[in-house]
Amino acid sequence: METLKLVIESVWKVLLIGILLGAGLPALFATGVRGLAIGNGHEAADGTIHRPNPLGNVLAAVAFVVVIAAIVLGITIIVSSGFGMKVSFEHIYPTLVDKK
Repeated sequence: METLKLVIESVWKVLLIGILLGAGLPALFATGVRGLAIGNGHEAADGTIHRPNPLGNVLAAVAFVVVIAAIVLGITIIVSSGFGMKVSFEHIYPTLVDKK
């Protein structure tokens, strides 16, 4: 019974990360694109024209920075394992350390 509990716990963690990275990052990117549309002004489907809103550009910038940071961190984790290192999160920022 303990083995089944461990399997279910592990599957739950993998599923959660898969949802966050598999659907979360593209959704965040789409939010950034929508923010750009709001920031530059847009025309709605019913023909009304909305004026530009600078807050949309700020939203887009934050969304794009988070997406780019996640991509760079993912590539760093993959490449560092090839060099016999791992990414450590002991401090606020990730650092590369030797595998032990």
